[in-house]
Amino acid sequence: MKPQTVEGYTPLALYIAGEWTQGSGTGGEAVLDPALGSEIGWLPHATSVELDAALASADRGFAVWRKSSPQQRCKVLGAAAALLRERGAKIARICALEEGKTIGEAMWEINFTADRIEWLGEEAKRLTGTVLPKGFFGDERRLVPEPVGPVLAMSPWNLPIMMPGSKIACALAAGCSVIVKPSEETPGTGVELVRCFVDAGVPANVINLVYGAPAEVSTRLIESPVIRKVSFTGPLAVGKLLYRQCADGMKKMTMELGGHAPVIVFDDVDVDAVVAKTVQSKFSNAGQMCIAPTRFYVHDRIADAFAERFTAASAALKVGNGLDKETQMGPLANARRVDGTEAMIADALDRGAKLRTGGKRIGNTGFFFEPTVLSDVPNEARPMWDEPFGPIAMINRWDNLENVIAEANRLPFALGAYAFTRSQKNAQIMTEEIETGMIAINMAHVGGYDAPFGGIKESGIGRESGAEGLREYLDNKLVTQMNL
Repeated sequence: MKPQTVEGYTPLALYIAGEWTQGSGTGGEAVLDPALGSEIGWLPHATSVELDAALASADRGFAVWRKSSPQQRCKVLGAAAALLRERGAKIARICALEEGKTIGEAMWEINFTADRIEWLGEEAKRLTGTVLPKGFFGDERRLVPEPVGPVLAMSPWNLPIMMPGSKIACALAAGCSVIVKPSEETPGTGVELVRCFVDAGVPANVINLVYGAPAEVSTRLIESPVIRKVSFTGPLAVGKLLYRQCADGMKKMTMELGGHAPVIVFDDVDVDAVVAKTVQSKFSNAGQMCIAPTRFYVHDRIADAFAERFTAASAALKVGNGLDKETQMGPLANARRVDGTEAMIADALDRGAKLRTGGKRIGNTGFFFEPTVLSDVPNEARPMWDEPFGPIAMINRWDNLENVIAEANRLPFALGAYAFTRSQKNAQIMTEEIETGMIAINMAHVGGYDAPFGGIKESGIGRESGAEGLREYLDNKLVTQMNL
């Protein structure tokens, strides 16, 4: 029996060809509240009928939107950002209800996403081409940027506003139509986000929203010649599969596939200040962030003091329902994350790691887990090479700069990294030597709403957002002309 939508949650639907619909099939799934483990709504799944309709719609929408002026795109995206802010309190509650993050974290994500959407709209007016010097025959040459075509945008559950919002805004700013498939675990946020774009004046067919069995949805849409670009954020194994599928159709692809961020702390820092910054960042969204600081390498001279204070601050965090304004860390998003977190901690302890605090789930209702700090963790321990994606911080010590750089670069993941030092020389060494797509010096956050986001090595290909990310939704046409 399909559960009734609980109070405060949004009715779920697909959005295809300018219409909200339950689809033609009977398939779907229940959406859970991770704080209670109970059902809060029913999500209809798209069948092949809806997916084909979304493809046809995106094809028609691209024919219209690619001819829109930059000023029109800017106006629509600005209106969507304004609606997202205006509806922020309602959407934040939906986000906290279905994903588990705190109301404060959800509101931050909403405001950040609104700023990014607005900025990308303005950037649409700055998408200029390039005039090349005259050719050998005196011909005039120029590069003209053009939208790549209909886009498939797939995003995860951990940032259910920012990830799909960024992808949609990039596509629209570039002049592309888009089929967006957010996570089936956080569909209400996706529905409300798309509603902001629709109500802002995005023409029918330019944006479509689908949900369903992920492998079935992605395969059918990627195989279609209509889709010319895929933007994906998610697990590495899935990303590699999608990359192979895109290769068959020679489709452009942007991929963000997770991280395992090292944090290098030098002995010249204010320990309390670094602890305050990194504890907040580590346990934001219960550690379920690809950019979360994870492997802490602390100089031997301050390692004991750092571990002691970091542990105390972590243990003091108030864990509870994200709807409670006093909560500092909400539950994990699903039962899989609880099981995975327990397994990682058990593996680390079996291999000799020291448990300083946490280490187990809280209660039997919902998916709550203790903020966990491990120290003296060997590299063979699973959480030292497999992304924890949960509330696990690991603290090891170092006394040789060359060795700690090698440790930071040891993994194939290279999305983000952090370093803390008062020395400009050390900061420059970190900037030059750490293999990563993004690095923050003396900060526990990277980037911004106007900055590109992405990694290198197995953390991904390309960039999302920023001027660099927007241009990945464009092709450059070379025009060579002789005047007759």
